[in-house]
Order: sequence, then C-alpha cells, then structure tokens
Amino acid sequence: MHGIGNDYIYFDCFDNELQNPNEIAKILSDRHCSVGGDGVILVCNSKIADGKMRMFNADGSEGKMCGNGVRCVGKFLYDIKGIKKDVLTVETLSGIKTLTMQIENGVAVGASVDMGKAELIPDRIPALFEGDNVINAPLIVEGNTYRVTCVSMGNPHCVVFGGDPYALELEKIGRAFETHPAFPERVNTEFVEVIAENELKMRVWERGSGETFACGTGACAVAVAAVLNGYAQRGQEIAVHLRGGDLKIIYTDETVIMTGSATLAFTGEVEI
Repeated sequence: MHGIGNDYIYFDCFDNELQNPNEIAKILSDRHCSVGGDGVILVCNSKIADGKMRMFNADGSEGKMCGNGVRCVGKFLYDIKGIKKDVLTVETLSGIKTLTMQIENGVAVGASVDMGKAELIPDRIPALFEGDNVINAPLIVEGNTYRVTCVSMGNPHCVVFGGDPYALELEKIGRAFETHPAFPERVNTEFVEVIAENELKMRVWERGSGETFACGTGACAVAVAAVLNGYAQRGQEIAVHLRGGDLKIIYTDETVIMTGSATLAFTGEVEI
C-alpha cells in the first residue's frame, strides 16, 4: 500500500509474529531484486487500540512513526481486518494516533490523522542546538551554511527553506544532513520552496531510506516550520506538494492534523 507514493510492504501479524523484521525489511525493500518498497510495516494486535503498527526502514532500522504508513494501517484495519469504524486508533512507538477514515463505496480511501503536538525542544527532537527551540538557526553542512528549523513529529526532522528543491543534488546533501553530528539519532531532512501563503513544495530525504516520494511526518514538520517562520498561518489548511502527491496539514497549538490518501497497490504472498 502507499500514501501518495510512499509505499511499504504490509504484513498481517494479528495471528502470526514475524521473526527478524529488520532483516526482512532490508531484503524486501530492494527494488531490484524483490517486491520493493520504502520499507515494511507490521500490523499487529493491540491491547490499547484497534491495531498496532511497527515500521522498518529499507536499511532495517525501526522508525517510531510514519504518517503515510499510519493512514494505510487504518485502511488495512478497515478493509482487510473488518474493523468497520469511522474513527480508528493505532498504537505506534510515538503514542496512539486517532484516524478519521474517509470511506467511499464501503472502502477506505484515506484518513485524517491526529498526529499529536509538534515537539520543538532540541533535547527532545533530538538536535544538538542551544536554546528553547531551533527556528531559522544556522547549520554548517559540508562547508555551506543553511538556515534550519527542527521539529519532531514522533521522529526528528530538519526543515530547510530555499529555492526549487528539485534543483538540489539530494543524494549528496541529504545524506550529509542525515549523518550530521548535530543529530545524534540521524534526521529526516525536508527541502522546501514557498509557493504562496499556506502552499509549499517539498522534497524529502528520509533517514534509513533515502529519497522517498512522500513523507507524512515530514509534511507535518514542514507545515509547522512554515508557521514558525511566517510562511503560513496557524489553524489554517496548508497544502504541501510532494513528489508523489499532496497532503493537507493543519497546525494548531494543541496538535497537527494530516489528511491524505491510502491506496492498495496489490496483495500477495512472499517466500523468505
């Protein structure tokens, strides 16, 4: 399944535990030799929510949160597991997320997700900067100075505003940001162009996966950063254009709401 091109291989783990998901993520996410994807997501039983998700990047590392993935988990629970509820809850490593499902002809096609409060305190992101937040702060990467805004949406993000992100050599600069000493747990980096007020274009380099078509938590971080830097309005819908499609984000004092699609590509069996 994928959310605007950010695709993961989803495993039904309600009845069977998947052994060694870290290695399985590395094997199956190789587009040249197998099914392919940005990683794998396990959908499991939960004692405190309608379902539980575990997400593993293409390099085998486990992520705490995946915005596009959690919408697809909602679709999985609704369509495949038969939990026919307009509002679903999903347990993640960054807490329980509440999804308001979008249903068409009895099938889940998307969701609005309450992503929780944006974290701006450097130690909690984590990002090694002084002060109470990191807003338009200087950061030297490979000899160049960038102005960055850092946000955690369950995982760390570094947002850089500038010109057309598609003019960048993202393979080089993205990896340099990901492994920069300022980010002890590595970082997802979003390069953003402001199109108009409340309208942004972004390109993303995800830690552990490289460039992806879309990143839900990244789009949320970008919207938060845009408000903090005066490019967008708090409490209003912000359109974020990604390589794979568009997401709609609303940033309030209490939470961040993300709305987007959830699409089934195909189902099948894999022998490992």
